[in-house]
Amino acid sequence: MMDEARSIGQRMRDARLRLGLTQADVAAALGRTQGWVSKAEKGRIELDRTSVINAVAGALHIHPNELIDRPYTRAAPANQWLISAAAIIRELRRYDLAPVFDGTPRPAEQLWADTGKLHLSRDNAQHSGILAALPDLLREARALAEQSSGREREEAYAVYAIACKFGHTSAHALGHPELVTMTCERAAWAASHSGDEVMPAVAHWMRVWDMWATADWDDAVSLSDNALRDIEPLYRRGDPPATRLWGTLHLRAAVSAARGGRHGEARHRIEQAREAAERAAHAPLPFDRHSLTFSAGNVALHAVSVELEMSNQDEALRLDRQMDHAVLATLPKSRRGHYALDLARAHLWSGDRERALAQLEKAEATAPQLIRNHPIARATLRRIRSAERAGVSERLRRMSSRFRLDH
Repeated sequence: MMDEARSIGQRMRDARLRLGLTQADVAAALGRTQGWVSKAEKGRIELDRTSVINAVAGALHIHPNELIDRPYTRAAPANQWLISAAAIIRELRRYDLAPVFDGTPRPAEQLWADTGKLHLSRDNAQHSGILAALPDLLREARALAEQSSGREREEAYAVYAIACKFGHTSAHALGHPELVTMTCERAAWAASHSGDEVMPAVAHWMRVWDMWATADWDDAVSLSDNALRDIEPLYRRGDPPATRLWGTLHLRAAVSAARGGRHGEARHRIEQAREAAERAAHAPLPFDRHSLTFSAGNVALHAVSVELEMSNQDEALRLDRQMDHAVLATLPKSRRGHYALDLARAHLWSGDRERALAQLEKAEATAPQLIRNHPIARATLRRIRSAERAGVSERLRRMSSRFRLDH
């Protein structure tokens, strides 16, 4: 068995040598020391921050998933989502060909009802289930667009765009870079045909996420601002979908700015999102067609996450103590699972491994598929395990087995 951190270090070294780079070259690109690179290649430094993983991958001109060997090795039943992913990619590749669909496609209203079910699955972090449902939905939406006209045709394209968004989220969660790229591209294409004034900015929101893979933090902020400018007239008029997207874009820009070292900018974006959440609270949506799930609770979670991105774990824990946990309980399991992971990291960095493990267990129990496939969750577990105490050793062994850290 090879320790996962050492495996990452070996892939880091292999990629460097493949390019003919020295450790000093990589260190200069990262703004770190040659000694840091040497320790990372030997697995003695845990790459437990997304910003660090993506920056290292960028310096080596590889995708972050190549560095951390994602998707992770699983037993066969847990790998069935890869079959669904391949079917989705097939549908996305033939986006401009005549759709292959037997029978008459259902009206757009019924297809939107299907996206509502996917929304619930997304909130519960049931990503393999989402991927299993998408090939048929994409095929039917494309058939409806081909066979209809006017508003019904535009709505079919809107459904197609949102189906791509669900695929994009699940592909990120499970670690499938080709599916991430294709869903983002097709969402932008479908959005341009949808007649929905907000949908193109939703596609930009997806693209911002993809920019994180190459550590292009400043470009991610700039793209967020482009999308914000596009929807600003709608936001100023109080349009409910635009208000939610306005806040969501600011949250994405906040994370981008924090990872890029622009701390004041990150906190400013959180305040902009908080203002949007207050507006959104007074304009409830009967149906969240863009599946953004934006709220004041979501802003509060991001405020903690942003402080962690800036290595301010004490401030993150202080914000957690001030949080209304009744609001937290109303958020989807996917958000609560990720938040518990953030708290695990904060406690670990503060030296409290017992609380860190408890929060990581909570994260896994809340959203098991999301957390077991999350590179930062795995890195956090490895760090806790490397400093194992007798009182938690059995818990760690069981958890490591569920994560398949030694397989």
